[in-house]
Amino acid sequence: MMHFTETLPSPPPLHQTTKPCQNFTPMNPNQTHRTRPWPGFPAPNKALGTFGDANCMEQLLVRCANAIESNDATLSQQILWVLNNIAPSDGDSNQRLTCGFLRALIARAAKTGTCKMLTAALSNSNITIQTHKFSIIELASFVDLTPWHRFGFTAANAAILEAIDGYSTVHIIDLSLTHCMQIPTLIDAMAGKLSDGPPLVKLTIAGATEDVPPMLDLSYDELGVKLVNFARSRNIILEFNVIPSTSLDGFSSLIEHLKIQTLVHGHETHEALIINCHMMLHYIPEETTTTTPFSFEDSTPRALFLKQIRSLNPTLVVLVDEDADFTSNNLVCRLRSAFNYLWIPYDIVDTFLPKGSKQRQWYEADICWKIENVIAQEGSHRIERLEPRGRWVQRMRNTGFRGVGFGEDIVGEVKGMLDEHAAGWGLKKEEDDLVLTWKGHNVVFATAWVPT
Repeated sequence: MMHFTETLPSPPPLHQTTKPCQNFTPMNPNQTHRTRPWPGFPAPNKALGTFGDANCMEQLLVRCANAIESNDATLSQQILWVLNNIAPSDGDSNQRLTCGFLRALIARAAKTGTCKMLTAALSNSNITIQTHKFSIIELASFVDLTPWHRFGFTAANAAILEAIDGYSTVHIIDLSLTHCMQIPTLIDAMAGKLSDGPPLVKLTIAGATEDVPPMLDLSYDELGVKLVNFARSRNIILEFNVIPSTSLDGFSSLIEHLKIQTLVHGHETHEALIINCHMMLHYIPEETTTTTPFSFEDSTPRALFLKQIRSLNPTLVVLVDEDADFTSNNLVCRLRSAFNYLWIPYDIVDTFLPKGSKQRQWYEADICWKIENVIAQEGSHRIERLEPRGRWVQRMRNTGFRGVGFGEDIVGEVKGMLDEHAAGWGLKKEEDDLVLTWKGHNVVFATAWVPT
């Protein structure tokens, strides 16, 4: 049953239900354990002992990460061998989660040259993550499977409808991970709920998410045609525009385009400017260190992006993202944070997709891609840099925005949507914001902002 409460203290990670693993010790030769040899590893017949709970798995992953970073090939290979035998890819949710991290650590070890045996093994094995390119119908169905994206769609669309009422033209800047999957529902609502009738809609997107799951099997031009035709069927005129832009430089091309449009057309009082950010801003580079306290410096790429957005004087900014922290420059810190957040999608998938289904394979491949990016990549290639809600809130306030919150009508819509899904999903308020939870743990947050 879904719960709606005021801010509550976060419970401990749900998957950590047993006592922490004790110090890693050599295997007892008198014990036996069925093993699964990884390519390049010998197939041993000695025992592993009991390492099967999530806490033990996390500690083994941490020890392995430390060994890789210290270039200890022998210890790395020993721990990777243990993990390979306790974390099958077709096991329970914690085992599949650990298997994802195992693959990522092997990829990192091979890249850094820590384990030459692994490098050779990888060249002869199929460890590459096979992400799926969705058709538009597949992606729409995929997004509807859980509230992971629908939560943000529902909250954002309701807030947008309130903000644009009375405007004859609405310009939406859609920075969305899901390739405009939010827009058809918004168009439907515009067609039927606005007091002055449907406005002219200008939709501008940054063509920058082709290499980030979920991936689409058609071009943005083709997507635009479909959206324009859908809007026409609802008696709404839609203008679709794609601006090639990348998150690596804070979508600078998109920002420059919007500034030029403002110079040419001025601030038209009849046009609402909506900035809709759905799980895309965390791809703008950001990094924290273990030695320096976190600061909101004006010179960071995220701070600069928000300052540019503020200069456009938008009618509304909606910011939806996953509530975790993957920004640390320290591998172990990122590993712990990711392990204690990404158990959630593995736990969720057991409630709605059967083992062996193609959708389940697609879903888990996308999670594995995220894990590998967080663990195995560095520099500009490490793009999965989630930041928790509290930091984004402070960033927005520092840049000259104030939160507008979500009214009871919006809360009611979100609760109604959650009722369509499995028990375990919940909703709570933290200050002005809404937070989607799974079994009491924060998953995704939704915030709405206007210029101060």
